[in-house]
Amino acid sequence: MRHSSRRLLTSALLVLAAGAGLGVAPSAALATGVTATVDVNSQLKIRAKPSLASPIKGTLRDGQKITVACTVTGQNVRGKLRTTAVWARLGNGYYVSDSYLRTAKRAPSCGSAPVGDKAKAKPKETGTTPQYVTGKVRSGDGAVNVRTTPSSQGVPVRKVPNGGTLQLVCSVPGPTVRGTVRTTKQWDRLTDGRYISHAYVVSAALKVCAGAPDTAPVTPTVSQSEFISAAVPGAQLGWRQFGVPPSVTIAQAVLESGWGRSGLASVDKNYFGIKCQGGSFGTIANGCHVYPTTECDKAGKCFPTSDAFRTYATMADSFRDHGYFLKVNKRYTPAFAYTRDANNFIWQVWKAGYATDPNYYTKVTGIMAAHNLYQYDTWK
Repeated sequence: MRHSSRRLLTSALLVLAAGAGLGVAPSAALATGVTATVDVNSQLKIRAKPSLASPIKGTLRDGQKITVACTVTGQNVRGKLRTTAVWARLGNGYYVSDSYLRTAKRAPSCGSAPVGDKAKAKPKETGTTPQYVTGKVRSGDGAVNVRTTPSSQGVPVRKVPNGGTLQLVCSVPGPTVRGTVRTTKQWDRLTDGRYISHAYVVSAALKVCAGAPDTAPVTPTVSQSEFISAAVPGAQLGWRQFGVPPSVTIAQAVLESGWGRSGLASVDKNYFGIKCQGGSFGTIANGCHVYPTTECDKAGKCFPTSDAFRTYATMADSFRDHGYFLKVNKRYTPAFAYTRDANNFIWQVWKAGYATDPNYYTKVTGIMAAHNLYQYDTWK
Protein backbone atom coordinates (compact mmCIF):
# COMPACT_ATOMS: atom_id res chain seq x y z
CA MET A 1 0.00 0.00 0.00
CA ARG A 2 1.84 3.06 -1.18
CA HIS A 3 0.38 6.02 0.69
CA SER A 4 2.22 8.53 -1.43
CA SER A 5 0.08 7.71 -4.47
CA ARG A 6 -2.09 10.40 -5.98
CA ARG A 7 -5.63 11.02 -4.71
CA LEU A 8 -8.03 8.53 -6.24
CA LEU A 9 -11.35 10.05 -5.20
CA THR A 10 -13.04 13.41 -5.33
CA SER A 11 -13.63 15.25 -2.09
CA ALA A 12 -17.26 14.19 -2.21
CA LEU A 13 -16.31 10.56 -2.28
CA LEU A 14 -13.85 11.09 0.56
CA VAL A 15 -16.74 12.34 2.66
CA LEU A 16 -18.65 9.24 1.61
CA ALA A 17 -15.82 7.00 2.81
CA ALA A 18 -15.85 8.74 6.14
CA GLY A 19 -19.29 7.45 6.93
CA ALA A 20 -21.97 8.46 4.44
CA GLY A 21 -23.77 5.74 2.51
CA LEU A 22 -23.45 5.26 -1.24
CA GLY A 23 -26.95 6.29 -2.23
CA VAL A 24 -28.55 4.46 0.72
CA ALA A 25 -29.86 5.49 4.08
CA PRO A 26 -27.33 5.50 6.94
CA SER A 27 -27.26 2.18 8.77
CA ALA A 28 -27.89 1.72 12.46
CA ALA A 29 -24.25 0.72 12.87
CA LEU A 30 -23.14 4.19 11.80
CA ALA A 31 -25.25 5.81 14.47
CA THR A 32 -23.41 3.88 17.14
CA GLY A 33 -20.05 3.67 15.36
CA VAL A 34 -16.70 4.78 16.73
CA THR A 35 -14.97 7.96 15.55
CA ALA A 36 -11.40 7.44 14.36
CA THR A 37 -8.64 9.75 13.10
CA VAL A 38 -6.44 8.72 10.18
CA ASP A 39 -2.71 8.86 11.02
CA VAL A 40 -0.72 8.24 7.84
CA ASN A 41 2.28 9.86 6.14
CA SER A 42 0.27 10.76 3.05
CA GLN A 43 -2.96 8.93 2.21
CA LEU A 44 -4.65 5.73 3.38
CA LYS A 45 -6.19 3.47 0.75
CA ILE A 46 -9.75 2.21 1.12
CA ARG A 47 -10.16 -1.42 0.03
CA ALA A 48 -13.15 -3.43 -1.15
CA LYS A 49 -12.17 -6.26 1.23
CA PRO A 50 -9.88 -6.44 4.30
CA SER A 51 -6.75 -7.23 2.28
CA LEU A 52 -3.92 -5.32 0.57
CA ALA A 53 -4.62 -7.38 -2.55
CA SER A 54 -8.24 -6.18 -2.72
CA PRO A 55 -9.27 -3.46 -5.24
CA ILE A 56 -8.75 0.16 -4.15
CA LYS A 57 -11.99 2.08 -3.72
CA GLY A 58 -10.62 5.42 -2.58
CA THR A 59 -8.25 7.19 -0.21
CA LEU A 60 -8.38 9.02 3.11
CA ARG A 61 -6.08 11.90 3.98
CA ASP A 62 -3.94 12.26 7.10
CA GLY A 63 -5.90 13.71 10.01
CA GLN A 64 -9.30 12.95 8.48
CA LYS A 65 -12.10 11.94 10.87
CA ILE A 66 -14.04 8.82 9.93
CA THR A 67 -16.72 6.65 11.50
CA VAL A 68 -15.89 2.99 12.01
CA ALA A 69 -19.02 0.85 11.95
CA CYS A 70 -17.27 -2.30 13.20
CA THR A 71 -14.08 -4.34 12.79
CA VAL A 72 -13.12 -7.62 11.10
CA THR A 73 -10.00 -9.76 10.91
CA GLY A 74 -8.10 -9.59 7.62
CA GLN A 75 -4.56 -9.41 6.30
CA ASN A 76 -1.87 -8.44 8.80
CA VAL A 77 -0.55 -4.92 8.07
CA ARG A 78 2.40 -3.07 9.57
CA GLY A 79 1.29 0.55 9.67
CA LYS A 80 2.38 3.81 11.19
CA LEU A 81 0.74 3.14 14.56
CA ARG A 82 0.85 -0.65 14.95
CA THR A 83 1.04 -4.03 13.25
CA THR A 84 -2.37 -5.68 13.24
CA ALA A 85 -4.75 -7.92 11.30
CA VAL A 86 -7.75 -5.78 12.36
CA TRP A 87 -9.56 -3.90 9.59
CA ALA A 88 -12.22 -1.21 10.09
CA ARG A 89 -15.43 -1.45 8.10
CA LEU A 90 -16.76 1.93 6.98
CA GLY A 91 -20.38 2.87 6.52
CA ASN A 92 -20.23 2.15 2.79
CA GLY A 93 -19.09 -1.44 3.39
CA TYR A 94 -15.46 -0.85 2.41
CA TYR A 95 -12.39 -1.33 4.62
CA VAL A 96 -9.23 0.38 5.89
CA SER A 97 -6.46 -1.11 8.00
CA ASP A 98 -6.69 -0.32 11.71
CA SER A 99 -2.88 0.03 11.74
CA TYR A 100 -3.35 3.69 10.70
CA LEU A 101 -6.34 4.65 12.89
CA ARG A 102 -6.46 6.44 16.25
CA THR A 103 -9.59 5.85 18.35
CA ALA A 104 -10.62 6.69 21.90
CA LYS A 105 -12.34 3.33 22.30
CA ARG A 106 -12.40 0.00 20.51
CA ALA A 107 -14.96 -0.44 17.74
CA PRO A 108 -17.29 -3.45 18.06
CA SER A 109 -16.67 -6.61 16.07
CA CYS A 110 -18.73 -7.00 12.92
CA GLY A 111 -19.60 -10.49 14.16
CA SER A 112 -19.52 -12.19 10.77
CA ALA A 113 -18.18 -11.54 7.31
CA PRO A 114 -20.45 -9.86 4.73
CA VAL A 115 -22.78 -12.18 2.86
CA GLY A 116 -20.82 -11.65 -0.34
CA ASP A 117 -17.60 -12.68 1.40
CA LYS A 118 -19.18 -15.88 2.72
CA ALA A 119 -20.49 -16.85 -0.68
CA LYS A 120 -17.07 -16.40 -2.27
CA ALA A 121 -15.30 -18.28 0.50
CA LYS A 122 -17.44 -21.43 0.36
CA PRO A 123 -15.68 -23.08 -2.59
CA LYS A 124 -12.35 -22.75 -0.78
CA GLU A 125 -13.76 -24.18 2.43
CA THR A 126 -15.18 -27.26 0.70
CA GLY A 127 -12.16 -27.83 -1.56
CA THR A 128 -9.33 -30.23 -0.85
CA THR A 129 -5.85 -29.24 0.25
CA PRO A 130 -3.63 -28.75 -2.83
CA GLN A 131 -1.15 -31.56 -3.37
CA TYR A 132 2.50 -30.58 -3.23
CA VAL A 133 5.98 -32.00 -3.53
CA THR A 134 8.38 -31.49 -0.63
CA GLY A 135 11.65 -29.86 -1.61
CA LYS A 136 14.76 -28.85 0.28
CA VAL A 137 16.98 -25.80 -0.20
CA ARG A 138 20.65 -26.48 -0.82
CA SER A 139 22.67 -23.27 -0.93
CA GLY A 140 26.29 -22.33 -0.50
CA ASP A 141 25.36 -18.68 -1.01
CA GLY A 142 23.35 -18.12 2.17
CA ALA A 143 19.56 -18.00 2.49
CA VAL A 144 17.61 -18.07 -0.79
CA ASN A 145 14.94 -15.51 -1.66
CA VAL A 146 11.31 -16.44 -2.22
CA ARG A 147 9.85 -13.91 -4.67
CA THR A 148 6.49 -12.57 -5.82
CA THR A 149 7.17 -13.52 -9.45
CA PRO A 150 9.35 -16.17 -11.16
CA SER A 151 12.21 -13.77 -11.79
CA SER A 152 15.11 -12.10 -10.02
CA GLN A 153 13.08 -8.92 -10.55
CA GLY A 154 10.34 -10.25 -8.28
CA VAL A 155 10.13 -8.62 -4.87
CA PRO A 156 11.72 -10.86 -2.19
CA VAL A 157 9.09 -11.73 0.42
CA ARG A 158 11.13 -14.02 2.67
CA LYS A 159 14.33 -16.08 2.79
CA VAL A 160 14.72 -19.83 3.19
CA PRO A 161 17.97 -21.00 4.83
CA ASN A 162 20.16 -23.83 3.60
CA GLY A 163 18.39 -27.08 4.55
CA GLY A 164 14.97 -25.43 4.79
CA THR A 165 11.97 -27.36 3.46
CA LEU A 166 9.53 -26.16 0.82
CA GLN A 167 6.07 -27.14 -0.40
CA LEU A 168 6.25 -27.08 -4.21
CA VAL A 169 3.18 -27.17 -6.45
CA CYS A 170 4.45 -26.83 -10.03
CA SER A 171 7.10 -25.17 -12.19
CA VAL A 172 7.31 -22.28 -14.67
CA PRO A 173 10.12 -20.97 -16.90
CA GLY A 174 11.94 -17.78 -15.94
CA PRO A 175 15.33 -16.08 -16.16
CA THR A 176 18.34 -18.40 -15.86
CA VAL A 177 19.87 -18.66 -12.39
CA ARG A 178 23.23 -20.26 -11.57
CA GLY A 179 22.83 -21.82 -8.13
CA THR A 180 24.44 -24.36 -5.85
CA VAL A 181 22.48 -27.34 -7.23
CA ARG A 182 22.32 -26.45 -10.94
CA THR A 183 22.02 -23.71 -13.56
CA THR A 184 18.43 -23.58 -14.75
CA LYS A 185 15.54 -21.48 -16.05
CA GLN A 186 13.05 -23.39 -13.88
CA TRP A 187 11.25 -21.55 -11.09
CA ASP A 188 9.13 -23.45 -8.58
CA ARG A 189 5.73 -22.21 -7.43
CA LEU A 190 5.04 -22.72 -3.72
CA THR A 191 1.69 -23.43 -2.07
CA ASP A 192 1.36 -19.73 -1.13
CA GLY A 193 1.72 -18.66 -4.78
CA ARG A 194 5.29 -17.36 -4.43
CA TYR A 195 8.34 -18.55 -6.39
CA ILE A 196 11.87 -19.80 -5.76
CA SER A 197 14.59 -20.64 -8.28
CA HIS A 198 15.00 -24.38 -8.84
CA ALA A 199 18.76 -23.71 -9.02
CA TYR A 200 18.82 -24.05 -5.22
CA VAL A 201 16.18 -26.75 -4.75
CA VAL A 202 16.40 -30.53 -4.45
CA SER A 203 13.06 -32.23 -5.12
CA ALA A 204 11.23 -34.81 -7.18
CA ALA A 205 10.10 -33.77 -10.67
CA LEU A 206 7.39 -31.09 -10.74
CA LYS A 207 4.54 -30.78 -13.21
CA VAL A 208 4.39 -27.62 -15.33
CA CYS A 209 1.98 -25.03 -13.94
CA ALA A 210 -1.25 -24.73 -15.91
CA GLY A 211 -1.05 -21.85 -18.37
CA ALA A 212 2.71 -21.46 -18.01
CA PRO A 213 4.49 -20.31 -21.21
CA ASP A 214 6.98 -22.62 -22.91
CA THR A 215 9.74 -20.04 -22.61
CA ALA A 216 10.58 -17.24 -20.22
CA PRO A 217 9.49 -13.72 -21.23
CA VAL A 218 12.25 -11.46 -22.51
CA THR A 219 12.86 -8.52 -20.18
CA PRO A 220 14.46 -5.37 -21.62
CA THR A 221 17.47 -4.30 -19.60
CA VAL A 222 20.21 -1.71 -19.71
CA SER A 223 23.71 -2.91 -20.44
CA GLN A 224 26.23 -3.28 -17.63
CA SER A 225 28.24 -0.32 -18.88
CA GLU A 226 25.08 1.81 -19.03
CA PHE A 227 24.21 0.83 -15.47
CA ILE A 228 27.68 1.75 -14.20
CA SER A 229 27.62 5.09 -16.03
CA ALA A 230 24.26 5.93 -14.46
CA ALA A 231 25.48 4.84 -11.01
CA VAL A 232 28.73 6.81 -10.82
CA PRO A 233 27.34 10.32 -10.01
CA GLY A 234 25.19 9.10 -7.11
CA ALA A 235 27.96 6.87 -5.75
CA GLN A 236 30.48 9.71 -5.80
CA LEU A 237 27.98 12.06 -4.17
CA GLY A 238 27.45 9.44 -1.46
CA TRP A 239 31.22 9.37 -0.91
CA ARG A 240 31.41 13.14 -0.53
CA GLN A 241 28.49 13.23 1.90
CA PHE A 242 29.00 10.07 3.95
CA GLY A 243 32.40 8.56 3.13
CA VAL A 244 31.40 5.28 1.47
CA PRO A 245 33.84 4.46 -1.38
CA PRO A 246 32.05 4.79 -4.74
CA SER A 247 33.37 1.42 -5.94
CA VAL A 248 31.74 -0.26 -2.93
CA THR A 249 28.38 1.45 -3.45
CA ILE A 250 28.26 0.58 -7.16
CA ALA A 251 29.29 -3.05 -6.63
CA GLN A 252 26.74 -3.53 -3.85
CA ALA A 253 24.03 -2.04 -6.06
CA VAL A 254 25.00 -4.40 -8.90
CA LEU A 255 24.87 -7.44 -6.62
CA GLU A 256 21.76 -6.54 -4.63
CA SER A 257 19.61 -5.25 -7.50
CA GLY A 258 20.85 -7.60 -10.24
CA TRP A 259 22.12 -4.72 -12.38
CA GLY A 260 18.94 -2.77 -11.62
CA ARG A 261 16.57 -5.55 -12.70
CA SER A 262 15.06 -6.29 -9.28
CA GLY A 263 11.47 -5.29 -8.64
CA LEU A 264 12.49 -2.82 -5.95
CA ALA A 265 15.03 -1.15 -8.23
CA SER A 266 12.89 -1.02 -11.37
CA VAL A 267 9.70 0.11 -9.61
CA ASP A 268 10.86 2.09 -6.58
CA LYS A 269 14.49 2.96 -7.48
CA ASN A 270 15.48 1.12 -4.29
CA TYR A 271 18.79 -0.59 -5.13
CA PHE A 272 19.66 -1.87 -1.63
CA GLY A 273 16.36 -3.14 -0.20
CA ILE A 274 16.27 -0.50 2.56
CA LYS A 275 13.00 -0.74 4.49
CA CYS A 276 10.78 1.86 6.13
CA GLN A 277 10.75 1.67 9.91
CA GLY A 278 7.46 2.36 11.66
CA GLY A 279 6.20 4.23 8.62
CA SER A 280 9.27 6.50 8.55
CA PHE A 281 11.31 6.74 5.35
CA GLY A 282 13.93 9.24 6.50
CA THR A 283 14.96 12.48 4.82
CA ILE A 284 16.27 11.22 1.47
CA ALA A 285 13.60 8.72 0.33
CA ASN A 286 10.24 10.04 -0.87
CA GLY A 287 7.88 7.42 0.52
CA CYS A 288 7.15 3.80 1.39
CA HIS A 289 5.81 0.98 -0.78
CA VAL A 290 4.10 -1.79 1.18
CA TYR A 291 4.36 -5.23 -0.43
CA PRO A 292 2.29 -8.25 0.68
CA THR A 293 4.70 -10.88 1.97
CA THR A 294 4.60 -14.22 3.76
CA GLU A 295 6.38 -15.23 6.94
CA CYS A 296 6.78 -18.72 8.35
CA ASP A 297 7.34 -19.81 11.95
CA LYS A 298 9.74 -22.53 13.11
CA ALA A 299 6.98 -25.15 12.76
CA GLY A 300 6.69 -24.32 9.07
CA LYS A 301 3.30 -22.61 9.36
CA CYS A 302 3.12 -19.61 7.01
CA PHE A 303 0.91 -16.56 7.29
CA PRO A 304 0.39 -13.37 5.27
CA THR A 305 1.99 -10.13 6.39
CA SER A 306 3.61 -7.14 4.67
CA ASP A 307 6.89 -5.26 4.39
CA ALA A 308 7.34 -1.56 3.64
CA PHE A 309 10.30 -0.60 1.44
CA ARG A 310 11.58 2.92 0.81
CA THR A 311 10.96 4.57 -2.54
CA TYR A 312 13.20 7.14 -4.22
CA ALA A 313 12.90 9.82 -6.86
CA THR A 314 16.27 8.94 -8.42
CA MET A 315 18.99 6.30 -8.41
CA ALA A 316 21.33 8.86 -6.84
CA ASP A 317 18.96 9.33 -3.90
CA SER A 318 18.96 5.57 -3.27
CA PHE A 319 22.77 5.55 -3.32
CA ARG A 320 22.95 8.52 -0.92
CA ASP A 321 20.51 6.87 1.48
CA HIS A 322 22.63 3.72 1.40
CA GLY A 323 25.62 5.82 2.49
CA TYR A 324 23.59 7.46 5.22
CA PHE A 325 22.30 4.06 6.40
CA LEU A 326 25.85 2.75 6.84
CA LYS A 327 27.07 5.97 8.44
CA VAL A 328 24.44 6.24 11.18
CA ASN A 329 24.37 2.55 12.14
CA LYS A 330 26.99 2.17 14.87
CA ARG A 331 27.83 -1.43 14.05
CA TYR A 332 29.38 -0.24 10.78
CA THR A 333 31.55 2.42 12.46
CA PRO A 334 34.78 0.35 12.12
CA ALA A 335 34.40 0.45 8.33
CA PHE A 336 34.75 4.23 8.27
CA ALA A 337 38.39 3.92 9.31
CA TYR A 338 38.90 2.69 5.72
CA THR A 339 36.99 5.25 3.65
CA ARG A 340 39.92 5.41 1.17
CA ASP A 341 40.47 1.63 1.16
CA ALA A 342 37.50 0.09 -0.64
CA ASN A 343 38.30 -3.58 -0.01
CA ASN A 344 38.88 -3.12 3.71
CA PHE A 345 35.74 -0.97 3.93
CA ILE A 346 33.44 -3.66 2.53
CA TRP A 347 35.24 -6.32 4.59
CA GLN A 348 34.37 -4.43 7.78
CA VAL A 349 30.77 -3.93 6.62
CA TRP A 350 30.38 -7.66 5.94
CA LYS A 351 32.03 -8.59 9.26
CA ALA A 352 29.52 -6.36 11.08
CA GLY A 353 26.67 -8.52 9.77
CA TYR A 354 25.47 -6.61 6.71
CA ALA A 355 24.77 -9.84 4.78
CA THR A 356 24.33 -13.49 5.74
CA ASP A 357 25.84 -14.76 2.48
CA PRO A 358 29.27 -16.18 3.45
CA ASN A 359 30.56 -15.24 -0.02
CA TYR A 360 29.23 -11.66 0.03
CA TYR A 361 32.66 -10.02 0.41
CA THR A 362 34.13 -12.14 -2.39
CA LYS A 363 31.22 -11.34 -4.69
CA VAL A 364 31.36 -7.58 -4.08
CA THR A 365 35.13 -7.29 -4.51
CA GLY A 366 34.93 -9.57 -7.55
CA ILE A 367 32.51 -7.13 -9.19
CA MET A 368 34.75 -4.21 -8.23
CA ALA A 369 37.76 -5.85 -9.88
CA ALA A 370 35.99 -7.26 -12.95
CA HIS A 371 34.56 -3.86 -13.91
CA ASN A 372 37.46 -1.72 -12.62
CA LEU A 373 35.14 0.19 -10.31
CA TYR A 374 38.14 1.44 -8.35
CA GLN A 375 38.65 4.06 -11.06
CA TYR A 376 35.66 5.93 -9.64
CA ASP A 377 37.25 6.23 -6.18
CA THR A 378 38.44 9.74 -6.93
CA TRP A 379 38.38 10.87 -3.28
CA LYS A 380 37.05 14.30 -4.22
